[in-house]
Amino acid sequence: MKPYPKALKQNARRLRSQMTEAEQALWSRLRRKQLHGLQFYRQKPVGSYIVDFYCAGAKLVIEVDGGQHFTEDGRNRDMVRDELMSKMGLRVLRFDNGEVMRNMDGVMAMIETTVLESPHAPLLQRGDM
Repeated sequence: MKPYPKALKQNARRLRSQMTEAEQALWSRLRRKQLHGLQFYRQKPVGSYIVDFYCAGAKLVIEVDGGQHFTEDGRNRDMVRDELMSKMGLRVLRFDNGEVMRNMDGVMAMIETTVLESPHAPLLQRGDM
């Protein structure tokens, strides 16, 4: 990963201390290599952005979106951001806060499927979910 501006790193630290309830719930399922032994990071600077969750081993970005992402401007910004991530060789999964809170098992199943299908994922610890 390329170096990122100091201000971005400071902002990421601030965001880690202000995670939404949905982000906290998902983090509790991704942290400590619980998903096939893969290391996830939260509020990670990637390029000129801070992504909610990042897994270098699977080249995966996970975003947990609040209401601001569902406006026309929000959707357009997300589209530009997702295209940039794609050009960096990353796959982006997006879930809304409500989906994470109501259907955590479904969200985790989608993440697991994506990880297992990733040509970038290292040898995974099967059955560790």
